[in-house]
Amino acid sequence: MIDGHLDVPNTPTLPFIVGDGIGQDIWSSAQHVFDAAVKKVYNGERQVDWLKVLAGKEAFASRGMSLPAETIDAITEHLVAIKGPLETPVGEGIRSLNVALRQELDLYACVRPVRYFEGIESPVKHPERTNITIFRENTEDIYAGIEWDADSEDVQRVIDFLQTTMKVSKIRFPETSSIGIKPISREGSERLIRAAIEYALSHGLKHVTLVHKGNIQKFTEGGFRKWGYELAQREYADQLANGSLEINDIIADNFLQQILLRPERFGVVALTNLNGDYASDALAAQVGGIGISPGANINYVTGHAIFEATHGTAPDIAGKNMANPSSLLLSGCMMFDYIGWNEVADAIRQAMAQAFAAGQFTVDLAGADRTPLSTTDFAHAVISHL
Repeated sequence: MIDGHLDVPNTPTLPFIVGDGIGQDIWSSAQHVFDAAVKKVYNGERQVDWLKVLAGKEAFASRGMSLPAETIDAITEHLVAIKGPLETPVGEGIRSLNVALRQELDLYACVRPVRYFEGIESPVKHPERTNITIFRENTEDIYAGIEWDADSEDVQRVIDFLQTTMKVSKIRFPETSSIGIKPISREGSERLIRAAIEYALSHGLKHVTLVHKGNIQKFTEGGFRKWGYELAQREYADQLANGSLEINDIIADNFLQQILLRPERFGVVALTNLNGDYASDALAAQVGGIGISPGANINYVTGHAIFEATHGTAPDIAGKNMANPSSLLLSGCMMFDYIGWNEVADAIRQAMAQAFAAGQFTVDLAGADRTPLSTTDFAHAVISHL
């Protein structure tokens, strides 16, 4: 980073994590597309030096741990990385490696642009009206992982403190309750909302909407809303005055209704962590599914960023050359935009759009009327459209 901007050489070293399950299938194909696009656009003057780093099952098998220190060190050094999906057990075992990476590197902004590609089947009548960029706070809320299991000595101490010292009387079943803590701070909210506003202004987008549940959670979700308005008035008064920026807010459950009824009213949305998780998948479904939904986790201050496939590991089809690499491909486009190689990003997006318009899909998007392409064949199709 130099004066807040990335200084990118012609041959940057970019760490990558293959991922679990279908990660092996989609990474290999995506890398071929990335390299082909860079070569096509820059004619050999630029290229990526890919650096494999380990996380997940492959890391555990060879290092005895799911997230080795050398992986964090490599991403810390090189700033920008890309990854396939990593498995997260439900209910027990390790906490999410995805969350661990975000917290370890303080990647406070989860950025997910949601748009429609012509030719893809959607469950809504007008998917083309959905063109929304999500900014989800990434480090706070319930994802901080502060919780205690029911029947444990720790949870009983927490409940005793709440009832005795804090005079809390609304834990309905204290003998069998698990307890979790939801931290939401002014600093965490402001830096996320600032990133959303800066993105909107730099992309000529006027509307930034704060999505929250402040009608019920007055001081956490309500704080997110309040601090967002205060930040806008303090740091963007000129833009508010000249009309280049408008800030509004909406209750989270109403937002999930309105994105179905009138998605065109939203441009950039800023959400707390849990609400952002729900909304990201809901919006992805409107344009064809999470298989074509890209994502990035970014710290706009330090420059660190990890771009990722946003779907799961799909172990039932792993190794069968069936998986859709589109989420990883589009996340790669976000990565190339981030490092300033916008021509590469545009070339890949246009090639994917042409493939979709020509009816070239993997099995998850093909439907009953089309013959699906394998993972590798879809990648070859995209390369042919470059």
